[in-house]
Amino acid sequence: MEKVKLGIIGLGGIAQAVHLPILSKLENVKIVAMCDADKAKAKMLSEKYNVPYFYTDYEKMLKEVDEIEAVEILTPTNLHAEMTIACVSAGKDVFVERPLARTYKETVAVVKAIEETNRKVMVGMNLRFRPDCMLMKGFIEQGELGSIFYVKGGWFKRPNDKKWVLMKDKSGGGVILDLGISILDLALWMAGYPEVKSVNSISYKHQTRSVEDSAIVLLKFKNEATLFIDVSWSYEFESPIFYLHIFGTEGTGELNPFRIYKDIQGKLINLVPEKTEKPEILYWKSYENELKHFLGAVRELHPLISTAKDALYRMKIVEAIYKSAERGKEVILQ
Repeated sequence: MEKVKLGIIGLGGIAQAVHLPILSKLENVKIVAMCDADKAKAKMLSEKYNVPYFYTDYEKMLKEVDEIEAVEILTPTNLHAEMTIACVSAGKDVFVERPLARTYKETVAVVKAIEETNRKVMVGMNLRFRPDCMLMKGFIEQGELGSIFYVKGGWFKRPNDKKWVLMKDKSGGGVILDLGISILDLALWMAGYPEVKSVNSISYKHQTRSVEDSAIVLLKFKNEATLFIDVSWSYEFESPIFYLHIFGTEGTGELNPFRIYKDIQGKLINLVPEKTEKPEILYWKSYENELKHFLGAVRELHPLISTAKDALYRMKIVEAIYKSAERGKEVILQ
């Protein structure tokens, strides 16, 4: 298969720690251009990864490097919408790290541009691509848990970047848009995207000013199922914590560690082998699987998942979460 010719915009922490090391080892992709506002960084990384072109102006990169087929956008969130629109308008498929945009309104504009250009846009939701999460999804689809009626998820960790993520004009929000949106996406995906009926949420700013550092969210669905989300940058823990519990009429699923519990002839049985991979391996594989999926979708090997339309529905819910926290009362989704 011919290699996908890729351009990368944004060469910060996630690019250097995850995307570039993974992409450099994949056989079906060739990075042909890089762009970052920091010229010295762009030059250094282009030399390190043997990339022929580097830029400080992404629009110039799109215009001058004709061979680019797809683009990764790994910049602060305030740039996602305009860059995604520019890339699809230039005829490129796009992988953009979460969230797709800062607001529901911005997301609507991006989705409209995608529909007009008929390009593929994947939003980075790497938790879906963790091996244990994919296995859990398989158990659910096979009916092992029965009907899902309650999902509970949490993620407690310090922000990766303590500068722009704490600025609302750049990030769009705090821990809800950083960690909460990933738990929301994973839970919705696991449960088959039930329709949300109402949202109740509370947020706190214990160690931040313009954005929330902790949030507690309760979602009620029209099928009577419930989702509880608890996320924080500021809880005091020795190490990061991520978990997801899925309760069904015929069994319970847990993530981190991965377990499937069922009552079989009066005995509680775990259907999952005790030996599981370490969290750091699962983390790395989630990104590797995600990028492989994107590149395969660019080559029409399979349908794209984690689409911009998924992001639009998520942002509608996120907007309701922020409204509920601001107003101090339940918000009904229309």
